[in-house]
Amino acid sequence: MTPFGERMRRLRTERGVTLKEMAEALGVSSAYLSALEHGKRGRPGWHLIQRILAFFNIIWDEADEVVRLARISHPRITIDTSGLNPKATELANRLADEIGKLDPAVLDELLVLLGRRKQKPKG
Repeated sequence: MTPFGERMRRLRTERGVTLKEMAEALGVSSAYLSALEHGKRGRPGWHLIQRILAFFNIIWDEADEVVRLARISHPRITIDTSGLNPKATELANRLADEIGKLDPAVLDELLVLLGRRKQKPKG
C-alpha cells in the first residue's frame, strides 16, 4: 500500500463509503481504485486527485497533504545516479536490495533523517 492509498482507504472508512460507491462517483472502476489503494497502480493523475478531493470535500491544508501523498506514492521508482558520487549509487542499490527487509521503525528513522537533511539551510 502507498501513502496515498492508505490515506484514501482511511478517508473511505471514516466516511462509510464503499470502494464501489467511490469508484462510481469518480467515474473509474472499483478494480482500478482498489489497485490504486494497494499500490498496484502508479500514482493518480492530477484530474483524478481533484475529483477525489471534491468527492471527500477536502480543502486547504488537508488537500495539500493529499496531493503531497499522491506525489510520493509511485510504487515503482527509478533512481538515476549517473554523474553522482559513487556512494549515491551504492546507497540506491543497497536500499533496493534491503527495503523489503527493513522494519517500520528503521523506515521511520530513515524518513526522519531525510527530513532533517531537507530542512538544513544551504550555505
